[in-house]
Amino acid sequence: MKTFGHRLRHSMHHFGPLCVGIDPHPELLTAWGLTDDVEGVEKFAEICVEAFDGTVALIKPQVAFFEAYGSGGIAVLERTIEVLRSSGTLVLSDAKRGDIGSTMDAYARTWLGDGPLGSDAVTVSPYLGFGSLAPALTLADGNGRGVFVLAATSNPEGAQVQRAFAADGRTLAQTMVDEAAARNAGHEFGSVGVVVGATLAEAPDLSNLNGPVLMPGVGAQGGGPESVRALVSGPMLRAVVPAVSREVLRAGPAVSALRAKVGALQEEFGFLQA
Repeated sequence: MKTFGHRLRHSMHHFGPLCVGIDPHPELLTAWGLTDDVEGVEKFAEICVEAFDGTVALIKPQVAFFEAYGSGGIAVLERTIEVLRSSGTLVLSDAKRGDIGSTMDAYARTWLGDGPLGSDAVTVSPYLGFGSLAPALTLADGNGRGVFVLAATSNPEGAQVQRAFAADGRTLAQTMVDEAAARNAGHEFGSVGVVVGATLAEAPDLSNLNGPVLMPGVGAQGGGPESVRALVSGPMLRAVVPAVSREVLRAGPAVSALRAKVGALQEEFGFLQA
């Protein structure tokens, strides 16, 4: 069984490093001339699949924008994940789950198992303690899936927790990166990634991670190639996966316009794989 890290690296080499979001936000539904209901969400997702499937390294549905429409929205998400994964496109479900014990185990089985929402990877929150992620990490390892751990997010409120210092003098964000690195040790390229905001003034030390770095905040939120270069350097640049949603989605609903925007961003960030 090939690991998620192996598959992601291959996909990045083939398509470039970009991760594109599917975020059926009500404002985007309106801008695309779609109804703010399950039918509108389904059409939105179908257009995104047509535009991005087989063209980018990673596709990231934002789970909350589907959940907001209840069981109908979840059904659309299930179909979207199934279609993308069936064609070989890697899917990262942006669910940001985090809990303890049997509840975390249930989250892990939902997003990393073989059920209808099973994805290639999922985002998780470690701020109940990194050890609370054990069920997700174990299942991901056994199923060849990946986990992206929130480490240093770009929202201003995040610093209250993430930049606090642990007893050993490290920031909590650095602790999370180091814990992820420990689980990637011994692999050619690990499957435990971290999330680091592209608009931060500084990032944790990522040099020993040996895994992917998902960097949201690109495009509409102000991040770009220079932001990435300011935070990451050297060989780790090849591990960066810039995540963009609104910057691309605002170009819709025409599939050709969405693809053109993706192509422009892939060229812009091509230096990461050079």
